[in-house]
Amino acid sequence: MPERLDVLKTYKLFIDGKFPRSESGRSIEVKDRKGSVVAHASHASRKDLREAVEAARRAFPGWSGSSALLRGQILYRAAEMMEGKRAELAQALTAGRGSTGSRQAQAEVSLAVDRLVHFAGWADKFSQVLGCHNAVAGPYYNFTFAEPTGVVCVVCPPVPPLLSLISLLAPVLCSGNTAVVIADAADPLSAAVLAEVIATSDFPAGVCNILTGDLDELVPFVATHRDIDGVHAAGLSGDLAKTLRAGVAENIKRTVVHSEVEWDSAACESPWWIEPFLEMKTVWHPASA
Repeated sequence: MPERLDVLKTYKLFIDGKFPRSESGRSIEVKDRKGSVVAHASHASRKDLREAVEAARRAFPGWSGSSALLRGQILYRAAEMMEGKRAELAQALTAGRGSTGSRQAQAEVSLAVDRLVHFAGWADKFSQVLGCHNAVAGPYYNFTFAEPTGVVCVVCPPVPPLLSLISLLAPVLCSGNTAVVIADAADPLSAAVLAEVIATSDFPAGVCNILTGDLDELVPFVATHRDIDGVHAAGLSGDLAKTLRAGVAENIKRTVVHSEVEWDSAACESPWWIEPFLEMKTVWHPASA
């Protein structure tokens, strides 16, 4: 009998609730630690980034205007779907260039699921914690409360691929922002599988868009794009972080770039991971004498 040939899966981009190929026609060979090709992923271009930002902008009014309870329920549903894809996510973590052992991969999936559940719980609580009732002189009530910033770009490091992605993305989504995720081409498989989770987790189209591509190519466009309101990134090289900060300084994006993160609960589960992507609004209301 002839030798059986394995057909490698080609993962697509996830934009506006759909799975398109890159408009450039490019793809990425995903290799394991031994250099063998284990899958292909679409190689996002500048135009793909623009279309993802446009989709996120269209989705923002509906997502930010939905109830905090609903956002929390949808995030929790995504955690349930991640649990259902546990084996596939673990396989994606063990197959890539930065491959880990099976036990370590299972542990990372568990931490990622727990982190998503954690931020699902913050969805209807962060406003009370970060907002306040201000003491003012005069017959007024004065309240400060949080509103989402808008479209936030999440730039993920290659290690740990899944846990870092969830840690950077969940605070953005739970607070009512929409997101464009850029996963490094060095190890994009877990991000590609997560896109399939998002597609089946009740998220409205455009709320979370996931691109796989070259950070050196895409991050400069993120920095100068005027319809991106914020950036949440980690693990960038010194030159790339410098390029990002120079670009966002010109158009005043809310930007957080984590240099070194332990990715444990103490480091990543604080409401202060939500706060950078919120706008604080203060309201004065007359009080009766």
